[in-house]
Amino acid sequence: MNRQIRRLGAALLVLYGALFVQLNVIQVLRADAYNDNPNNTRAIVRDFNQPRGQIVAADGTVLARSVPTDGGQFEQRREYPEGELFGHVTGYFSFIAGADGVERTYNDALAGRAGTTSIDDLGELLQGESKIADVTLTIPTEVQRVARDSLGDRRGSVVALDPRTGAVLALWSFPSYDPTVISSVDIEAAQQARNEVLADEANPLLARSFRETYFPGSTFKVVTATAGLSSGVVDVDSTTYPRSSEYVPPLTRNPINNFGGSVCGGALFDILEVSCNTAFAQMGVDVGAATLVTQAEAFGFNQVPPLDLPGVEPSPVSDVPSFERNTPVLAMTAIGQNAVRSTPLQMALVAAGIANGGQVLTPHVMNEIRDQEGQVVQRWEPSSWTRAASPQVAATVRDAMVGVVEEGTATRLAVPGVATAGKTGTAQLGNGLSHAWIIGFAPAEAPRVAVAVIVEAQPGASEQTGGRVAAPIAQAVLGAGLQATA
Repeated sequence: MNRQIRRLGAALLVLYGALFVQLNVIQVLRADAYNDNPNNTRAIVRDFNQPRGQIVAADGTVLARSVPTDGGQFEQRREYPEGELFGHVTGYFSFIAGADGVERTYNDALAGRAGTTSIDDLGELLQGESKIADVTLTIPTEVQRVARDSLGDRRGSVVALDPRTGAVLALWSFPSYDPTVISSVDIEAAQQARNEVLADEANPLLARSFRETYFPGSTFKVVTATAGLSSGVVDVDSTTYPRSSEYVPPLTRNPINNFGGSVCGGALFDILEVSCNTAFAQMGVDVGAATLVTQAEAFGFNQVPPLDLPGVEPSPVSDVPSFERNTPVLAMTAIGQNAVRSTPLQMALVAAGIANGGQVLTPHVMNEIRDQEGQVVQRWEPSSWTRAASPQVAATVRDAMVGVVEEGTATRLAVPGVATAGKTGTAQLGNGLSHAWIIGFAPAEAPRVAVAVIVEAQPGASEQTGGRVAAPIAQAVLGAGLQATA
């Protein structure tokens, strides 16, 4: 009997020990993961019932704040004074939908949990102290507003960066949404608002800037040109491509044609100015699959850009073996079609990389975090993400892009009185539809602003090119960005 009791006691001790270990795993090791889970409504309820830090634009405009309710289940409600203007940046803080955007990335700071322990929380409760912090963004309200107003009611996206620091200056997608209604403490109203947004075929919740990929069209020729120069396959003076209206890659009889059936060729500056498909398709075949893929990846393709927002999509380009088996696809990819897709953010990073001497800095929307006494507790320090090209190659591509603005397809991008660099793109979708693209930066010699614009699915006609449709949008944003960074 005593032996059985001892065995039972030992078994109970093992079970209690296992329970103790599991409780510690849940409460200590996994506590942050459970707290940060946007579907953890218990954490949401807890955070709704206490003040929460503000999200503030670079110019001091309040973008998100908590205000007391008039009673009910929640003591605080979240409101977003600028509404849809910053919807995809701030995200929402919602009982029924969790958290997104800055509200999710910097939840610990906003909720006052950054670097705290349970003992800290107890002391805060007893002493009535608040550790909530305010998050200041890199985006000036006026630059974001110009991006919105310039794009208008056309589906698409505008991204602007400071190439020197990686700071985001504009991050706009249309359509957008107002986070206030989804974050309402009226649960029924919040659920209805969310259902309506989810049912909208235009998908306002989709942050096209960094969560949607597109064929980049001829803006990708900047990557191809960089690959040619970096590998030595292309010499800016001696390498010339024959003047032609079509190019037939190896392993196919189907030609690649120039836009509108035009005839073009020549040296690098000549073919970039007029966006010569035949020349760049041949360049892609000449540099080869490995070089083109390596160059694209050096700009950030096939990776998730480290933007400090959740849900960032990578921009895919096909693999070397696939290209080596299918040279025509390689040729099409070299002109931004077929086996490459890009987010607007990634193409802005391409422009920023050339602008910054070949070095791509880590993109970010957070500038600093301040406590309730106004003291800076965290400030973003610029850091390099990837080296895309040597300074010499980047300077050559930059000069070629200046030529595109001065004498080529991007004349509408020119900022008055400022040397501007750019590259247009018109990504063909078939059925007479195309995406209108442009990337660029200014001032060309000492860039402070890099931009990428896409306008989706424009009716396929000569009037609907990147130079005509996207360039005026980018020009307005460049101008606003230059004023903001002066």
